[in-house]
Amino acid sequence: MFKALMKLLLLVLVLSLFGPIVESQQPTYLSHACLNATTFAINSTYEANRDVLLLSLSSNGSRPSGFHNTTVGKSPDMVYGLFLCRGDLSISVCRACVTFAATDISRRCPVDTKAVVWYEECLLRYSDRNIFSVVTEAPTFLTYNSTQNVTQPERFNLLAGVLMNETARAANELTDGKRFMNGEVSISALQKLYTLAQCTPDLSVTDCDQCLQRAKGYLPTGRLGGRFLNPSCNFRLEMYPFYNLPSAVAAPEESKQNKSSQIPVLVASLSAISGLVLVSALGFLIWRRRNNQDKENCEEIQLLDLVNEHTGETLSGENVGKSQEFPSFRLDTLHAATNHFSDDNKLGQGGFGPVYKGTLANGEEIAVKRLSRTSGQGLVEFKNEIMLIARLQHRNLVKLLGCCLEKNEKLLVYEFMPNGSLDVFLFDSSFAAQLDWQKRFGIIKGIARGIMYLHEDSRLKIIHRDLKASNVLLDHRMNPKISDFGMARIFGEDKNDAITNRVVGTYGYMAPEYAMRGLFSIKSDVFSFGVLLLEIISGRKNNSSHFAENGESLLTFAWKLWSEGEGMDLIDQLLVGSCVASEVLKCIHIGLLCVQGYPTDRPTMSSVVIMLASDTISLPRPAEPTFPARRSEHASNDGVFSINEVTISNLLPR
Repeated sequence: MFKALMKLLLLVLVLSLFGPIVESQQPTYLSHACLNATTFAINSTYEANRDVLLLSLSSNGSRPSGFHNTTVGKSPDMVYGLFLCRGDLSISVCRACVTFAATDISRRCPVDTKAVVWYEECLLRYSDRNIFSVVTEAPTFLTYNSTQNVTQPERFNLLAGVLMNETARAANELTDGKRFMNGEVSISALQKLYTLAQCTPDLSVTDCDQCLQRAKGYLPTGRLGGRFLNPSCNFRLEMYPFYNLPSAVAAPEESKQNKSSQIPVLVASLSAISGLVLVSALGFLIWRRRNNQDKENCEEIQLLDLVNEHTGETLSGENVGKSQEFPSFRLDTLHAATNHFSDDNKLGQGGFGPVYKGTLANGEEIAVKRLSRTSGQGLVEFKNEIMLIARLQHRNLVKLLGCCLEKNEKLLVYEFMPNGSLDVFLFDSSFAAQLDWQKRFGIIKGIARGIMYLHEDSRLKIIHRDLKASNVLLDHRMNPKISDFGMARIFGEDKNDAITNRVVGTYGYMAPEYAMRGLFSIKSDVFSFGVLLLEIISGRKNNSSHFAENGESLLTFAWKLWSEGEGMDLIDQLLVGSCVASEVLKCIHIGLLCVQGYPTDRPTMSSVVIMLASDTISLPRPAEPTFPARRSEHASNDGVFSINEVTISNLLPR
């Protein structure tokens, strides 16, 4: 009973601190326009540039301003594009709308050089002409909600006119990066009128005012609402609340009443929340102390509960509503699959324990990780692996198939990667010849997409912290899959970096700020990716003895060659006959951008994906890379080649 109460208090604390999580949904379509005065040819340069631009807009959907504009390509095939999200919506809703729109617009307007699409949540447009900081008043989208007249039309029209003017003025005067405002006014004891006005933030004050004044003129008077949209601004008038924020503009006679009535409610709410958080925190501390006294038994129970939550099965295999998403495996099934975990089937040894190859009765090959009793990673990490990896679904991440908890065994089951890990092919001369340039370029792009998913597109914002060649597995087609989330950390949407006193990872791949000060962020992963990219091109380890003897690193060696115009001298000699020089030099350039000393100078992974996909984007000049002067005492050695080595992940802050 006591434990149940403490869990309830802890849940209340978490909910009070972080609020509800809302799953993104498909945006509500309103209208679109394909301005096909001119069209482009299939497989043309313009089409390629447009596709890259749409990818770029999609990858920037998380901007706090809800607005982004960019160009791709060079004249005459340059494409201009932008998106604008409704100013009251969350970053996640904005991102979902932009991501959907970037695909939807090319379906609705497949060969048009100009197009715009509107949704309830956002608009997205592109053109072959400059559309930035220019008022565009056509095409327009206008709807009236009803032809029914309101009661007291004179009062309605007067208040509607005042409210629309005030909302437009307030939106135009904002300096917070958004040109958005909503407002409300009472038109009777039982009815209120609501408005919303918004411009694209790139417009000048004069141009925004011009656009909104024109929009106001189209809206109906004496009717129950309507909306006006064009590519530069929008205005909406309704008899019901349709936005998420509290009203920002109110009738003067209501302002004092609203403020005085809200203060006691706010104070009472804060007092209640503070008391609840305090009680919950004290309850959690008591619960944790008692929990530690009986840690083994409690963790075992939690694990059983967790597996049953995910699988809907008991460990004996009885089906009680089985989930197809994350199944439980019977121990006897895994014994049979691995020949009782024989040494002949052993693939490798990780921090978690040994990894075995197995074959199920249906012929499917699997990799089974077995928690060692002497492992430094235990039940909590095992639980976190289930909670984290089971939620990650991407073609460039290794897939967790299920788990097993029987007779003191703790096993994780993964898809089997027949070609092992990337380090085997890069750094073993007997295998390296199997990776020609096209395979290596495909591996580079696949790794970039996987890390971008972790940082920006998954339900969780994940920092891997140990990206290296031995943690990239290769399937039967040499497609890369990122593995080993034992060092991973999860960030909230509003958090970008953290500091740890326990620096873990592999020397040579660590960003300078992480190795020396324990500061890590998504840019730490970007640095590791840059090192890995240069290793893939050169076939050399960054921390190899060759570079150590010469007092440099692969990074400084690559920089010296590139800055002297001799970048092609960096490549693995096995690639000379198959490489495309322009692609190699672009990859070296991107790698050097990723390993710059200051995190703010490094690109995001979404930008890296775009740069890899485009042949026309101009890349900035990188600064000379720096690397840690000493090895962190906590850093692990990059040991022997690993095969299907996948360890566990930590969801909890360290």
